[in-house]
Amino acid sequence: MSGNDIYEIFAIRYGSMDMRFRRDNFISDPHHDQPMPLDYFVWLIRNEDRAIVVDTGFDHAEAKDRGRELVRLPREGLAMMGVDAHKVENVIVSHMHYDHAGTLDDFPAATFHLQEKEMNYATGRHMCSDPMGHAYSADHVCNMVRKNFEGRVAWHDGSREIAPGISVHLIGGHTMGVQCVKVKTKRGDVVLASDAAHFYENMQIPSPFIIVHSVADMVDGFAKMRDLASSEDHIIPGHDPLVRQMYAAPSADLEGIVSRLDVDPVK
Repeated sequence: MSGNDIYEIFAIRYGSMDMRFRRDNFISDPHHDQPMPLDYFVWLIRNEDRAIVVDTGFDHAEAKDRGRELVRLPREGLAMMGVDAHKVENVIVSHMHYDHAGTLDDFPAATFHLQEKEMNYATGRHMCSDPMGHAYSADHVCNMVRKNFEGRVAWHDGSREIAPGISVHLIGGHTMGVQCVKVKTKRGDVVLASDAAHFYENMQIPSPFIIVHSVADMVDGFAKMRDLASSEDHIIPGHDPLVRQMYAAPSADLEGIVSRLDVDPVK
């Protein structure tokens, strides 16, 4: 493995949910009736030596069941960036919610990197409670169990380097085992929060997202990510449409689809 540890990072939008309000995105908010849509992303980390994907999104069946808009399958978004999902060797799964672990079979060559606490949570007693379990898909969880029996899951407990310049860090809060990803880039250390922070405002107010395993851990997680990142501008939330406004597309034909995150945001 080469020691090259500087990467490009891309947020690839694969879906959206327009009919959503601030009350759906914050535990407490005085403007709860105002619209606040969200985007669904997967992330590509790459340099000349390797390409690593963060999260695998959901498919058409899951979109139909949950009333979400799927504009392209995650594998199709990756293909637009010249990446064949069938050849990806490492996929970091931030957590096991339906919109982050739903197309595992589109990555047949991959090892999946997951926190042990997340699988313990997703297969344990908390899933018997709808407030905890409704964001998980039993089929997705069972598929990850199958991948484990195939020897294709790399288990992590805390922080671990995945490749030179790329590391995962247990955050918790949103779920018991949600992890963020720190990536070394030419502009500094970028943290892909995934659902450790859905929106910039979750961190800024601060007010946790409404789906939460531990409010205390989620708020502590905001501070952990600030410590990991080179600045607050280096933290990328998991579902905020502002990401597409703040970070330019790598080319005109990818406008509104892909945002490049290893460059400075547009102020």
